[in-house]
Amino acid sequence: MIWYGLATVLPAALIALACVLQGMWCFAALLGMTLYVVLMDSAPLAPLEKRDDEQSLRLGDCLTICLGVVYFVVLGLAVWGLTQGTMGVWHVLALGSAVGLWLGQVSNPNAHELIHRSGRGYRALGVAIYVSLLFGHHVSAHRLVHHVHVATDKDPNSAKRGEGFYRFWFRAWWGSFVAGWRAEKARRQKRPSWKHPYLIYSLGAGLCLLGAFGISGGWGVVALVAVTGHAQVQLLLADYVQHYGLRRSLIKAGRYEPVKAYHSWNAPHWYSAAMMLNAPHHSDHHLFPDRKFPQLDVSPDLPMLPYSMPVMAVIALCPPWWRHVMDCRLADLTVRPSES
Repeated sequence: MIWYGLATVLPAALIALACVLQGMWCFAALLGMTLYVVLMDSAPLAPLEKRDDEQSLRLGDCLTICLGVVYFVVLGLAVWGLTQGTMGVWHVLALGSAVGLWLGQVSNPNAHELIHRSGRGYRALGVAIYVSLLFGHHVSAHRLVHHVHVATDKDPNSAKRGEGFYRFWFRAWWGSFVAGWRAEKARRQKRPSWKHPYLIYSLGAGLCLLGAFGISGGWGVVALVAVTGHAQVQLLLADYVQHYGLRRSLIKAGRYEPVKAYHSWNAPHWYSAAMMLNAPHHSDHHLFPDRKFPQLDVSPDLPMLPYSMPVMAVIALCPPWWRHVMDCRLADLTVRPSES
């Protein structure tokens, strides 16, 4: 479990140092979330092994809680550090980018892990993280819509073949908001409206914005919106990359085949997987949503991305490049593993 801890906490420590000491630490924090990850992934090491033993699962639980606490410390420090007016533009951009990447590539997978837990405390922490990312509706949309309708047109967060990321971005953000609302409304028809989760998401977001204002006034609000907006882009990039072009077959009107392993793209790169709590082992997660991150596995016969998740997210920002890299791989998946 040591690699999971190092890969997730080390960049948070660099960000904290950059917020306090500023200067070259801002660039060190950014390099820690970009070039360093690529270099570590290129090391000739096998994917981290699946762990089912009780000690590993207990340590994994401790890490998710610790990362939840660290998240709020980093977010508060970032709002404060970015608004002190003592850094140059390039330092602010470097630090802000590092913060947004860490929130989206570490805190998002951690919150995702937490909202799938059965324990109320774990789930509440995951909800709190998404609410403070100003993306609370993702909790409802992910659990009630994405996992039910993944790889179909009913899921706003499953990208279609040929769909560029920027078109997907707006459709997925707004579509998941509406779909999550409808799903919650359907399951809560006889409950008081004041218990609707979207009320919690909205009030919580308002409190976070108020907290940012209390830290640094109007610029604190700007900083919070900027870094959480960057994190939201990372979250949607992950959805885009992990399900691009994959579709479940329609069995009959309104019914699709069950979710299979070949309905998600995966990445075996060991360090970025550790940093993202095995989120790139995505097929296993969709087949077994209740599995904890040390239990997620990946095998070479699954739909595999050519590069690590962070690199593929960068490629997705250039739609022609993305289609050049991925559409040929989609064509190669015409014959599915179960049919070959």
